[in-house]
Amino acid sequence: MLLLYAVRMVRTGFERASGSALRRTIGKASSGPLSGAVSGMLVAILLQSATAVAILAAGFATSGFITTASGLAVLLGADLGSALVVQFLVFDLSWLIPVLLAAGAWLFLKIEARMAKQAGRIMIGIALILLSLQMIGEATAPLKEARFMPQVAGYLAEDASTALAVGALLAFLLHSSVATVLMVAAFVQQAGLSMEAAVPLVLGANVGAGLVAIWLTRGMDRKAKLLPLGNFVFRTVGAVAVLLAVSAIENPFAGIDAEPALLIVAVHVLFNVLLVVCCLPLTKPLAWLVEKVVPEDRRAEGEARLMPQSALDQRVVGNPRLALASATRELLRMGELVEAMTRPIVIMLEKGSPEEITGLQLMDRNVNAIHSAIKLYIAEVNRGELTADQAERSMELVSFAVNLERAGDLVAKNLLEQALELHQRKISFPAGAERIGTDA
Repeated sequence: MLLLYAVRMVRTGFERASGSALRRTIGKASSGPLSGAVSGMLVAILLQSATAVAILAAGFATSGFITTASGLAVLLGADLGSALVVQFLVFDLSWLIPVLLAAGAWLFLKIEARMAKQAGRIMIGIALILLSLQMIGEATAPLKEARFMPQVAGYLAEDASTALAVGALLAFLLHSSVATVLMVAAFVQQAGLSMEAAVPLVLGANVGAGLVAIWLTRGMDRKAKLLPLGNFVFRTVGAVAVLLAVSAIENPFAGIDAEPALLIVAVHVLFNVLLVVCCLPLTKPLAWLVEKVVPEDRRAEGEARLMPQSALDQRVVGNPRLALASATRELLRMGELVEAMTRPIVIMLEKGSPEEITGLQLMDRNVNAIHSAIKLYIAEVNRGELTADQAERSMELVSFAVNLERAGDLVAKNLLEQALELHQRKISFPAGAERIGTDA
């Protein structure tokens, strides 16, 4: 649990320190599969989680700013980045624990600057990761002498499919392939788990990590679900292929002079390198396949997401309490539309296509329609008998609707027009503009 908490702590620190920059890095994946894989790898190294990258990429796919093929390239790179994190953490870095704890705690507790606090959080998290690995190693060391350990290790070594399933289940329960592989490496190093049993466990951990992303995106729309599904196919097919290849070779690790923990992590990294090399050219065919397999929604996705049935219930106009509640729900829907228009503004200014920009501008018509409907509905409600609080509340709702309508106009007629002009004139922001905006 300390290991899981520490990994989350590091991820939270990077998200709070530079979350917008990380999201923009993933948003640039559409420029090509190789750049997508590199961006996914870099973000996964910082967040120490390929699953976190999968959720970010799924959000971009939902908004239509990256294609399924580009998203799959990002996820392949994220898998490799997560494996490289394990490669770094498996080394003996116990001497860093007191240094990181002291420096991290001082930054977090004594410095008021936001970036310094998050840097301290990250350093404390890394120190706790190293400390938890020490604790796992000490706890598993006695297992080497346990009577049942040879039987367990022997069974897993002889039944590779079961070992793969166990590794997948463990990664799914922990929701972290990094933690799972590190635990397997600790068992190999301290408890005497054989490589024949450990390799299927690590391959299973890669499969289980793919299941985690599918589970976490189950409530999102179709476009978001395609990415983790495609990545899961890549991981599963790759894991089964490598497992069959290793099983066909007698004593594949004989003669390799390396520490068992380092060797098992090297296998994990090599597996993800092979996935990138072999699967990156196949992102478009697999994207086409998963798009065919997963059925389309009955209604258009954007319409179903952004324009559900109006919450303005004419049947309760005579009941001010219920009518104002209906108007509040409709106002929230209006706010969601304005948010959906505003969220991708930075990407539109950088590299939005005319079709994407125009599509966002058209959403302003829906905002205006809801604005008019709310004002008419409130006017009808005000014809009845309202208490002083209800009358004040009705005016507040109208004021909110007016402000949201103005915000929608600013986005559609100002910012998006600027984005369209930048595209037409082929003007782009200079390098470093993001840094200036962040500091400001």
